Amino acid sequence: MIKNCTPYFLACFVTLISSIGLFAQNVIRGKVSNTEGLGIPGVSVQVKGASNATSTDSSGSFSINIGPNSNFLVFSSVGYKEKEQAITPGRLMQVVLESSSQVMSDVVVVGYGTRRRRETTGAIASVKAEELRQTPNANFAQGLQARVSGVQITQNSAAPGGNVSIRIRGTNSINGTSEPLYVIDGIQFSNSGGPNQVSPLSLINPNDIQSVEVLKDASSTAIYGARGANGVVLITTKRGRTGTTVSYDSYYGVQRESKRLDVLDASQFARLENDVYGRAVYDNPDALGKGTDWQDLVFRRAPIQDHQLSISGGSERTTMALSFGYFDQQGIIRNTGFKRYSLRLNLDHSITPWLKVGTSTYGSVSNNNGVNTAPSNSDNYGTVQAILGATLAAPPTLQPYRDNGSLYPFLDQRNGFYAEVVNPLTYLNETRVDRQNRVLSNVFGEVSFLKNFTYRAAFNVDLGSGLYDFYSPRSNLSQSQLLAGGGSGSKTNSYNQLLMHESILTYKKAWANEHSLTATGVFGTQKERWSFNEINASIFPNDATQNEALQLAANRSVRSGKQEERLDSYMGRLNYGFRDKYYVDLTARVDGSSKFGENNKYGFFPAVAVAWRIIEEPFLQSVDFLSDLKVRASYGITGNAGALGPYQSLATVANNAGDNYFLEGGSFNVGIRPTGIPNPDLRWEKSTQVNFGLDISLLRNRISLVADVYNKRTDDLLFVRRLPLSSGYESMTGNYAQLQNRGVELAFNARILDGDLQWDLGGNFTVNRNKVLSLDGTAQENARTNYSVLRVGEPVGVFRTYVFDGIYQTGEPFIPGSDGRLGGHKVKDVNGDKVITADDRIITGNPNPDFIFGATTSLRWKGFDLSTLITGVQGADVINLMRYALENPLGQRNQLAVMVNRWTPTNPSQQYASGFVNGRLPYSDTFIEDGSFVRIKNITLGYNFRNFSVFKQARLYVSANNLLTITDYSGYDPEVNAFGGSNTILGADNGVYPVAKSWIVGLRVSL
Repeated sequence: MIKNCTPYFLACFVTLISSIGLFAQNVIRGKVSNTEGLGIPGVSVQVKGASNATSTDSSGSFSINIGPNSNFLVFSSVGYKEKEQAITPGRLMQVVLESSSQVMSDVVVVGYGTRRRRETTGAIASVKAEELRQTPNANFAQGLQARVSGVQITQNSAAPGGNVSIRIRGTNSINGTSEPLYVIDGIQFSNSGGPNQVSPLSLINPNDIQSVEVLKDASSTAIYGARGANGVVLITTKRGRTGTTVSYDSYYGVQRESKRLDVLDASQFARLENDVYGRAVYDNPDALGKGTDWQDLVFRRAPIQDHQLSISGGSERTTMALSFGYFDQQGIIRNTGFKRYSLRLNLDHSITPWLKVGTSTYGSVSNNNGVNTAPSNSDNYGTVQAILGATLAAPPTLQPYRDNGSLYPFLDQRNGFYAEVVNPLTYLNETRVDRQNRVLSNVFGEVSFLKNFTYRAAFNVDLGSGLYDFYSPRSNLSQSQLLAGGGSGSKTNSYNQLLMHESILTYKKAWANEHSLTATGVFGTQKERWSFNEINASIFPNDATQNEALQLAANRSVRSGKQEERLDSYMGRLNYGFRDKYYVDLTARVDGSSKFGENNKYGFFPAVAVAWRIIEEPFLQSVDFLSDLKVRASYGITGNAGALGPYQSLATVANNAGDNYFLEGGSFNVGIRPTGIPNPDLRWEKSTQVNFGLDISLLRNRISLVADVYNKRTDDLLFVRRLPLSSGYESMTGNYAQLQNRGVELAFNARILDGDLQWDLGGNFTVNRNKVLSLDGTAQENARTNYSVLRVGEPVGVFRTYVFDGIYQTGEPFIPGSDGRLGGHKVKDVNGDKVITADDRIITGNPNPDFIFGATTSLRWKGFDLSTLITGVQGADVINLMRYALENPLGQRNQLAVMVNRWTPTNPSQQYASGFVNGRLPYSDTFIEDGSFVRIKNITLGYNFRNFSVFKQARLYVSANNLLTITDYSGYDPEVNAFGGSNTILGADNGVYPVAKSWIVGLRVSL
């Protein structure tokens, strides 16, 4: 019986396959993209002359049934020119739509997909690739500065490859990170590091970036759950398109320091030394003249260059984008510089109309030659123990080099009198080389099935390795120091590995010409591993091998470490739209992390957002000047996984080199001691945020305005609570503190002229108010330094100092506890108890700005274009620790030039102290300055050559950067953050690498 049925079933199977093949021949599939290569969702696709129609999904893909005589498809979408394209049976259609207006692209990238801008319900800002490239930056985040409302970007160090701090809607943590999450082509990574470290963001070539989206409110970031509390920066790199394009992008320029600080010359310094020591340290100061200009020896004019070769192309089924990049920025401080070599490959291939695979792979190799800047110790001595402080403090009466050209240590000059300062060139003579290798790779497969479903499996890898070389040669030491041996060096190897898998299922359907629904489900799991080993050595026989033969040193020590962490995530999102007028988004994510306590491994992060496009209501149809009007509202909770390192919820032990040894059996043995008390209840820091937004476009999109108001409260902040000594531990980490950020954001764009002469204006304005709501539940304040404090009811990082009250004059009584000397600093007895104590310190400054802003303008006429970028900060205070050290004439070190007006019996100054051996000044508000500034960040003039038969595009341009800074701040630069990404020590100038002016010439060609 089975044999008899076999022919029947075989015939049925052949008929079925034939029917499927015939049906497949009547289905056309393809993808619609904009000119930048991004898929456009919601595009209407219609068979010309027929009623058959559909729309593209979230990635711009579509499929449509056609009749036997159909030859053309018509594509249309708001904001784009309608396009008619011939049907290509059996092949995947690639359709490119051109923008029909000068407003920003109608498509924005969101977490795990794209959406039409009209459909967005959250606070999302977009930055184009050409805006990022407008300024010559090693770090793409520098190109974001002043371009996005609600985002404060501070240059921690202007060193080549130096770090930046990014705060989206304020500081959100105390002990953890406040840096946003970065996602480049689906690969997640973080920014970290201090002013002497290379930024991880500098390893990404800005020329490879197509667009950047900044997700600010909880509705937009909740999809990233435990990593979204500080905002999310989505980076999309360039992908291939049909056809072949070869591009070369290059610039070369020169940099120089923006400012120098005036210090005493040799004659003035000699007179100061005689005053300080009360004797003739120098017999004839007037004969010394100007002396050594140490800033001349440290600063230089430095070149900067960038080159990139890109190849893009492909067919209807396969597209590819390949680029090679080289970046070289030499520093304005000698012997500093950053080089990066990069390679990027983006590949997309449609195996069938329903199966697509691809990869985004990026690799970079960087070398950074650094120098010690911004020392963590901010007292009188610490500030001068780095390159800038040492340069300004170096006595101009001393010599930099011996007659044979070798370095001349100060201890070998003037009989070793200047023992407390060092020749600043010793810092330049050190080897500080940081080599980093990074590979980011995303491999994906995407299947479309059951008409409305898409499944995407992505496998991400982030591999990094580093080698840090340090060597301080014997030639830096004086003859007396060499008698005890000299030279010190180290090698540090580090390795990090992040493996991540994400499964993304998307359902998209539109019906009845009124409803649209997109449902997204995500499962993700990632594991991260980091390890290091370090060898330190000192007392070398010579400098021949430097730190390449550490075994030759008399003293050696080793350290090593390893840590791992894992994060599992489950997410769901629903986007519903009705009549292209009302939108509702629901998001929920569950994250589980190995870092948290046993009782709180998982966190739940929901969000809801709604939007109403009022412009679609009948009562506004007759209002011609309105192009778009939309109101938005969102509420959600996000978490901060970066606030805690691994193992902090567990009981830990450690050995700190040098302090955990015990004697047993006549020999020393290594011991360990308990360092961490277990806390099984340790949990996520979480931010609850409410956002209200308004989007307005006027006069056919010639003018657009985006306004947002938000209130964000961060609870369960990790904070260190002091424990009684009887516990056996010093402290315990727990979820105790609370912060609040409230603010207003405005962004506008306007097309003023639209003809042969085109003129665009843009700008953004941000106000954020930060407040500490609670600390550890008992204390009302927590001192972070001698001048900064966390206090309940105050912004994070406010300055708490004494109040300066002039200089003690002859015959004036001294207040006990103050700088009780004639010519010394006088401070106010704030509490009136007739004694100066720590209780007389009050809040005297706030490093958080009143507001920040940015402005752009662009003119185009025929082939010429002229653009300008202006950035500004208002109301941010800076404590000038360089002044604190260099307006204190205690002997041995040079001072700022203003100290010629120091107090003397014949010059009763009320501002500058008298010379006094080993004198100490109180931290007072006289060293707190207004750090407000307005900076012309960039001016670019370019010309686009036309009618070139060889080139598709050719552009020549010149650019000036950091051309002018208007400020009352007396230091090198008001944009400072000496303590890197710290959340609590802000606005401190401790000798940060200063910003440079630059002038460049660039060329872009493609064929």
